[in-house]
Amino acid sequence: MQRMIAGVLLTGLTAWGPAMAAYPDKPVRVIVPFVPGGSSDITARTIAPGMEKVLGQTVIVENKPGANGAIAAQELKNAKPDGYTLMVGSIGTFSINEGLYKKLSYNPSQDFDYVSQIVRNPNVLVVSSKIPVKTVAELVEYAKQHPDQVSYASSGTGSSDHLSAVMFRQRSGTTGIDVPYKGGGAAIADLLGAQVDVSFQNLGAVLTHVQSGKLRALATTGSERAPELPDVPTMAESGMKDMVVYSWQGVAAPKGTPKEVIDKLHQAIAESLKQPRTQETMKKLGFTIVGNDPQAFTQFQKEEVSKWKGVIKAAGLSQ
Repeated sequence: MQRMIAGVLLTGLTAWGPAMAAYPDKPVRVIVPFVPGGSSDITARTIAPGMEKVLGQTVIVENKPGANGAIAAQELKNAKPDGYTLMVGSIGTFSINEGLYKKLSYNPSQDFDYVSQIVRNPNVLVVSSKIPVKTVAELVEYAKQHPDQVSYASSGTGSSDHLSAVMFRQRSGTTGIDVPYKGGGAAIADLLGAQVDVSFQNLGAVLTHVQSGKLRALATTGSERAPELPDVPTMAESGMKDMVVYSWQGVAAPKGTPKEVIDKLHQAIAESLKQPRTQETMKKLGFTIVGNDPQAFTQFQKEEVSKWKGVIKAAGLSQ
């Protein structure tokens, strides 16, 4: 009997081993929950060529926009957990949505296996020319003197720039008006035209405007100063020590994907992120490369969900 059991186990392991060793034996599909040209799309298309070299297979990037990322996320959730369907998503798809929507077609904390956080970049607090402030403390004082009058532009409800503004008002005890747009470009355009007052935009999106003096940067939301704006203090240095915010992109697979496959995918991503072409592209976009392992990314995702759930609940923003 023992010999029979041992034989069955050996047969099973022999059959399983080659299957894992052969991965991948066909193209890998990476879905992006947003339209072409956005941060998630650019990130996916930047790392794809490097991944192909490690995997020895074509990596196909497909855009599946809609429902604030939920359409693509549900497709990933329902995909076979074999490593041939992945998703490059954002802070919203993988963290914010869980607290923002009461009825969500997927659960970021339960439906995915996280492979690697690819990049991150801080937001930067910028003000238009009509707001006479030069520091965070001055903005707080100005907002208190003008309750419910200061307007905060964002790329949309539930975006990291929107929730950064919400968090800022919670931490500073001030009020204001949220002005959501259909994308960061429109928000920045009105900010440049002084149609709105303040915004927490992704660093890469407004860097040239800050450097040219068209927008005034008061602080960045990273844990340390941004190399691109070395003279701009962090929110912590400006007196708001509990306000660290990064916009980020990461890779996930369907729940239940074998560990061997997850590890192979992480290896492919890590190697891609080491390539000079990848690093140059990310730097131009204002992104800092992370490339952490599955365990670290999984823990980070949990912390992000908890943080944003707290902000959303306190503001009564759940939909």
